[in-house]
Amino acid sequence: MSDRLLEPDIDNYSGERHHCTMCVMLVFLVLIALSSASTAGESLADAEGSPIGTITIRRQNVFNTDNPGEDKAVYRLVNRLHIMTREKVIAKQLLFESGAAFNKQRIEETERLLRRNKYLFDANISATQQEDGTVDITVDTRDVWTLNPELSISRAGGESTTAFGIEENNLFGYGQRILLTHTENVDRRSNTFEFFDRQLGQSWVSLNLRIADNSDGFSNLLSIVKPFQALDTRWMAGGFIYDDDRRSALYNLGDEVAEYRHKRKSYSAFTGWSGGLQDGWVKRWTVGVAYDDNQFSAVENPVLPPAIPQDRKLVYPFIGFEILEDQFQTSSNSNQIERAEDFYFGTRISATLGWSDTAFDADRDALIFTLAANTAYGSMESKALLLTANVRGRNESGTTTNATASFNARYYFRQSEKRLFFARLSTTAGLNLDLDNPVEIGGDTGLRGYPLRYQSGDSRVLLTIEQRYFTDWYPLRLFRIGGAVFFDTGRTYGDNPLGGANLGWLSDVGFGLRFAPTRFGTKKIIHLDIAFPLNGDPGIDSVQILLKAKSSF
Repeated sequence: MSDRLLEPDIDNYSGERHHCTMCVMLVFLVLIALSSASTAGESLADAEGSPIGTITIRRQNVFNTDNPGEDKAVYRLVNRLHIMTREKVIAKQLLFESGAAFNKQRIEETERLLRRNKYLFDANISATQQEDGTVDITVDTRDVWTLNPELSISRAGGESTTAFGIEENNLFGYGQRILLTHTENVDRRSNTFEFFDRQLGQSWVSLNLRIADNSDGFSNLLSIVKPFQALDTRWMAGGFIYDDDRRSALYNLGDEVAEYRHKRKSYSAFTGWSGGLQDGWVKRWTVGVAYDDNQFSAVENPVLPPAIPQDRKLVYPFIGFEILEDQFQTSSNSNQIERAEDFYFGTRISATLGWSDTAFDADRDALIFTLAANTAYGSMESKALLLTANVRGRNESGTTTNATASFNARYYFRQSEKRLFFARLSTTAGLNLDLDNPVEIGGDTGLRGYPLRYQSGDSRVLLTIEQRYFTDWYPLRLFRIGGAVFFDTGRTYGDNPLGGANLGWLSDVGFGLRFAPTRFGTKKIIHLDIAFPLNGDPGIDSVQILLKAKSSF
């Protein structure tokens, strides 16, 4: 607006009338502005199908030095040393492009895809409708520090795990992961090299290579897969080669009581197709072939009695079907601390059938089957119930073998922004299980007051109740701090294959702290728990101290 429009017209208006006229004009201009803002909001809501204009990618470094709390010399040094994720790495993950029709579903799905990356703390996408009818899109991401020295000690179930090495989750800013580490745990010592690239070149083809030289053998994996990367993706294909040789043990009351050697060679190739996302649902078909050879033998120079499973060699074609609903919710302070979390809230059902036959060089005829389903109710902002179930096994000559049926229910009750009640019930029922596939419960499977692999059987039930607390404590702006008070109770059913006593229901209570890194290339939360077993055999410690990194609170 020019200054001339605000000058009084002394030839036609009095000062009082001019004052009123200015008021009217100002009110009129405000109404126009409000109307324009409202129209812009409404047009953005109605922008579905409008052409996408410019796409701007704004990458933020590890620390935001515009924030006075992060404008410190050490943080500025970290930013200078950090190689930021390259813009083209972000761009090739976008499910939309300039000139295409604006689609809110693809915007939200792209946010979820970007948030899956370990090298990003968060990703947000905003859209602005322009006067020419186009929609400009801005993609905001924040990097984390991804070159991490691997030096850790964790303890769970009375046993310690140590690791040292180096891990880079965003090699030269290209989104690739490389790992060199030495690990020692209750089972073995291991030297591991791993390379992972989710998107080779400009494609959606992922490559995962892992080579592990272990004290008791080796474990090698090569996987190349072009997945269903989005709900509207129409095809997928891939395959893997897995070769593993190790000593394995069976447990009773947390102690090794028998051992065997397990050599496994497993290969698979597969492809799939889909009609894409239609009316909020996706249907997918998958076909492939699989080779799974498991050979068991006694351990050389044994220190425990042998317990040797039966060899099995399965060679089979398979077909699978999946139907899933496009329903997601985003929340925070649920399983993470002050971090966007994506929860699947739709209905998903999948099934796979395969037929192994001696004509294919298998050692038996068998129907291999899997069935899985999950759904959810409520809202993560108030009360939510998430349910999953799966069944898997084999049928050999009319007999169901190595079959398990599992059910998992997770309940979230948000009491306030900083407090949440959580409960989880998980059950597993087994039938004619292979000896190398026991159902176990202990400190490594959620019963925190007891040694790992404490009880074995063919079925299991476990209930966990937690009161979670999310604080504003943010030391050095590196870790978010939370806490929990918990109660665990569970047991196994059926006979231990080695004849150990079943102690029935086992329970513990405890409390702990949670440390959620906000500047490092990991989404795991460090747990420091103190747990007190309430029963069990008198030989276990009266206090269990657990230090472990887990994927959630």
